[in-house]
Amino acid sequence: MAQKNRLQYIILGLLNIESKTGYDLTKAFDSDIGEFWSANHSQIYPLLKKMEENELVSHHEVQIGQKLIKKSYDITPNGKKIFLEWLKEAPEMDNNHDEFVLKLYFINNKNSDLLKTMVSEQIEFRENKLNHLTNQMKDKFPNATKRKAQYGHFCVLKHAISREKNYLNWLKEI
Repeated sequence: MAQKNRLQYIILGLLNIESKTGYDLTKAFDSDIGEFWSANHSQIYPLLKKMEENELVSHHEVQIGQKLIKKSYDITPNGKKIFLEWLKEAPEMDNNHDEFVLKLYFINNKNSDLLKTMVSEQIEFRENKLNHLTNQMKDKFPNATKRKAQYGHFCVLKHAISREKNYLNWLKEI
């Protein structure tokens, strides 16, 4: 299955908040978004052009200072529709990115029904993952001898269990 271009959705989400230049979008990855997702200008600018061709974004020119003219991008109604549809989809899980956190970033209302659905689905997913990891620990490392023989694997599995417990605690605070 081909992976969706999540960067497109991030850009749509940022433009859904306010108009931004390509430079502003790039800077967002150096600050807020950069805490959990990365992209650089060599990805952003070609994608903006493609998104404009697909009528997901439009641009208007703004003058900066005396001479500099920049393109400032806006989300179109079609772009907003695509973005909101993506927000409602269950997050895809992979080992490199946490799409749930990405989607959570764009939720503006703590009483949102979408937020409640997203969090409850994520709790179920994380509880299943924690149960799987706990069972792996029991099966692979039933005693101290096994733990010593494969100490690195034991440590990694222990870390994964701790990570899922912390993630679940965080979700329950939301």
